[in-house]
Amino acid sequence: MTTQDPTERPELGDPLREALETLASTERLLVALDFDGTLAPEVDDPDAARALPAAHAAVERLAVLPGTRVALVSGRSVDDLERVSRFGDEVLLVGSHGIELRLDDPDDVIALNEKERESMAVLEQVLEQVADSLDQVWLEPKPAGYALHTRLATNRRSRVAHLVARSEAQAEVDDLKVRMGKNVIEFSVRSTTKGEAVEHLRRYTNATAVFYAGDDVTDEDAFAALGPGDLGVKSGTGETAAAHRVRGPREVAAVLQELARVRAARP
Repeated sequence: MTTQDPTERPELGDPLREALETLASTERLLVALDFDGTLAPEVDDPDAARALPAAHAAVERLAVLPGTRVALVSGRSVDDLERVSRFGDEVLLVGSHGIELRLDDPDDVIALNEKERESMAVLEQVLEQVADSLDQVWLEPKPAGYALHTRLATNRRSRVAHLVARSEAQAEVDDLKVRMGKNVIEFSVRSTTKGEAVEHLRRYTNATAVFYAGDDVTDEDAFAALGPGDLGVKSGTGETAAAHRVRGPREVAAVLQELARVRAARP
């Protein structure tokens, strides 16, 4: 079996290169990126996730180019995303699928109303019971909900956790929003999607075109929000609405490097 040289630059293919060339000519470009599975390889310990060095360097280069804004759009909380991504303030952060924002104004924050806070308390109690009853299943607090992680659990325990958590939570909390991800199920007392986050960022940055890259089912809302003149790149396998696909974070890094190169070279 042959293995790839980690120093070798992945080939992107002519259609994707041409699409990047066209995108780079836009007046105001928004580069919006998922983090886990896109910039960073997936790991068992979420706190250990880090963007690949090539991806990190490409993001930093893009973020300082004229007429270009970069944003991370993640299911992580903003605090968590800021800690693991290690980017400066020039990179905008959108956490919890669009519920939390860290834009240029530090006053952009989330504030739950009384009904939402009551729902959060009930949701916590229900999901803690599920997590405590199954090995290698754990609960992560989010600003407007919780994520039940099953990456380290057996397939059977993962299925049981998802089924029981969803059934019990929806029975106890009205208007609960549920998102299925890879080895995680997320519950939120406030509704928003990555697609809505991308539209918010488009307006906020006055972007004339948007680039979006992501790997999970929650990123499909963002791909669906793209329009003519935008460009979506799916990282990894699975059905997608993105126009282009690459193998994983290493190839995403190469895409971002190429985008930074052609964007910097425009007249």
